Amino acid sequence: MEYLLIFISAIFVNNIVLTQFLGICPFLGVSKKISTSLGMGAAVIFVITLATIVTWLIQHYLLNPFNLGFLQTIAFILVIAALVQMVEIILKKISTSLYAALGVFLPLITTNCCVLGVAILVIQKDFGLLEGAMYALSNGCGFTLALVVFAGIREQLALADVPKGMQGVPIALVTAGILALAFMGFAGLV
Repeated sequence: MEYLLIFISAIFVNNIVLTQFLGICPFLGVSKKISTSLGMGAAVIFVITLATIVTWLIQHYLLNPFNLGFLQTIAFILVIAALVQMVEIILKKISTSLYAALGVFLPLITTNCCVLGVAILVIQKDFGLLEGAMYALSNGCGFTLALVVFAGIREQLALADVPKGMQGVPIALVTAGILALAFMGFAGLV
């Protein structure tokens, strides 16, 4: 039951993008097409889950025992950067079209604050390894859900008659705000 609560809470109630405002750069940058959003979401799910597992192990078996907690951020960033490089190499070999579509945003997963944020939140919330992995996977799914829903809305907005002063980024930001308000409706769920 605890894992189900973590799952629902991370996806809907405390969505990493829409309620905690982490990962806004790729949220706004990659959300113009649903297909690209799905690819980015899958890459983020993989990186965020694996990075959280590895950083949890580093924190509990290396940093804490040797009183090196002050190196947490640097160690976590290095782990995330290495994992993103691995994902980039794999995507380049498996799906060159997705690799090309993600473009500059794939290396930006390295600096995607939701990946680092979730890894640090798992340590701060004192989750065990399995709870932390579930929390990371759920946050990745929440990020993907927000990204795909936002991409679908933006695809429809491209066909709509939007006033000239609101075209592009302004209407995207207004839409993101309304989407965040919609997710706030889940606030009392868990």
